[in-house]
Amino acid sequence: MYKILKRKVIAAKTVMLHVEAPAVAKSIQQGQFIMLKLNEYGERIPISISGWNREEGWLRIVIMGAGRTSNEILLMQEGDEFESLVGPLGTPSHVGKFDGTCVLLGGGYGAGAIIPVAQKLKELGNRVIGVVGARNKDLLVMHNELKEEVDALYITTNDGSEGIKGFVTNALSSIMEKENVAWVMGVGPVPMMKAIADMTRADKIPTYASLNAIMVDGTGMCGACRVTVGGETKFACIHGPDFNAHETNFEELMLRQGAYKEPEAIANEKFKDFDFSKI
Repeated sequence: MYKILKRKVIAAKTVMLHVEAPAVAKSIQQGQFIMLKLNEYGERIPISISGWNREEGWLRIVIMGAGRTSNEILLMQEGDEFESLVGPLGTPSHVGKFDGTCVLLGGGYGAGAIIPVAQKLKELGNRVIGVVGARNKDLLVMHNELKEEVDALYITTNDGSEGIKGFVTNALSSIMEKENVAWVMGVGPVPMMKAIADMTRADKIPTYASLNAIMVDGTGMCGACRVTVGGETKFACIHGPDFNAHETNFEELMLRQGAYKEPEAIANEKFKDFDFSKI
């Protein structure tokens, strides 16, 4: 069992958890993820990691309520335990020392996932700029934590309630005008990652996207998370989750993500009228 050591509500329907998992914390690297199972009857879901403490043996995760399982996790409290936590899974993010500025862009929950990558890039001696986007200021997450790890931070909101009015791509456009951008990574909704890839393709800036494909086992056995990259079939769980964004078939990924919309809606029916302001 994997105990919740710390719980904090950080935005609407969003919590930050410190989960006790000493074996995983000991070896996890930037960009890797875990598969989490709530209880005996629950599904296993892939979760990005926003930080860890190897000595104290915990992982930091950000959970944004969307489907039934993530909404059930929102109701968990300190001291509660997950039945299963498997990891670290996936391939670490493709980082190095670059001749220019590195830009990390996180949309929604993706803001937490880019923090370990920022830390590693800085450790390697890079100049790093972070960009965090949300629909409005009340939905911004982990921007203060990311600010501590980068040389500069841009915030964007769709309604202009904080930072730049618009999307993370508006900030990226401004950065590309001012900086010698050598490497880019985006984590967040698929349309956001596709838009980032479209912006950097003409200048041939190495660009990576963390593909949030549907997963079942997370170890390469089921094939549910298959994606097409460079015309070849890859499994997001073992070959990724980070892939060359310029070679990724985002249209196919979006179609596959919608495969279970109706069953997901039925499973989440119990939370249709739930007041999440009381969590």
